[in-house]
Amino acid sequence: MQVYLNTFGTYLHIKDDMFEVKIPVKDGEPIKKTLAAHKVSSFVLATSASLSTEAVRLALYNNIDIIFARSDGYPLGRVWHSKLGSTTKIRKQQLQASINEEGVKATKNWISEKMTHQLEFIKDLKKHRPQMAEYLDDKIERIQNLIVSVGKLEGNTVQDFAETIRGLEGTAGRLYFETINYVLPSSYQFNGRSSRPAKDAYNAFLNYAYGILYTRVEKALILAGLDPYVGYLHRDDYNQKSMVFDFIEPFRIFVEVPVFRLFTAKKVNKAHLDEITNGVTLNKEGKELLIKALNDYLEEDSIRYKNRNQTRANIIQQEAHAYANQLIEKTKDTSETLYL
Repeated sequence: MQVYLNTFGTYLHIKDDMFEVKIPVKDGEPIKKTLAAHKVSSFVLATSASLSTEAVRLALYNNIDIIFARSDGYPLGRVWHSKLGSTTKIRKQQLQASINEEGVKATKNWISEKMTHQLEFIKDLKKHRPQMAEYLDDKIERIQNLIVSVGKLEGNTVQDFAETIRGLEGTAGRLYFETINYVLPSSYQFNGRSSRPAKDAYNAFLNYAYGILYTRVEKALILAGLDPYVGYLHRDDYNQKSMVFDFIEPFRIFVEVPVFRLFTAKKVNKAHLDEITNGVTLNKEGKELLIKALNDYLEEDSIRYKNRNQTRANIIQQEAHAYANQLIEKTKDTSETLYL
């Protein structure tokens, strides 16, 4: 499990060879929680928390990363052991793939899967909203056409069609979020995607959820021996973790669904947000609500995938390893579209 240290003054240290978290309580004794190392995958420090060097050492021994996150959930940095996740041959092949047809194939697959998940999500909405069938059918048809267009793209490298596929992806995303907005209760509706800062509650929750997903995908890539900085579609800007942004695309649905459910269940209110300059941000209560929903969906619920019942968190890691193996030809293409 991922453990979020989200209360001002929280202290992480070691007691009896276990992690102990001390959570301050106003005018009272601190709450103490002990955690066995084998039950923790990551610690995320989102506010002014502190930790001991012994806690860092125990985390390193147990391959537990310690993530320092920004207020929007995206990682500023992480404490992680210095070992490679696997053979360096994977990274060499990844570099070659970035300038050959393997990168073309992977990029088209990831973007097509992302758009297919958006399509299946809208189809699922239609099952429960027959009164909106005409509107939803139009979106379904248009996204289907965009998926076909992605499949027809050709090139020796991704750069041969990069701008075109970005345009197709952007159009599908606009149709998708227009649909989400259309079916939401009127009090939660929003005017398109916004970030840094979010202009509304829905975007604030979604942005923070993407930040959490980003940390999980980055770790999955590292463990699989892939280089987070060597991507195919996203630009190789300074300090840009391009592969994280490439590989994350098919898995965005893993956080979009629980965010949507929080709003359709009307569990979000003004008490979960703070106003900031030109927008809103999640406060402590909002983060707690979202993090619990995400952890339940990612780590507790299981789905049938490749003939096994698996959690969505495990699927992300499994797919990272599968792609790394594919690069060094240990396995054939093992990609499978998720219909969730």
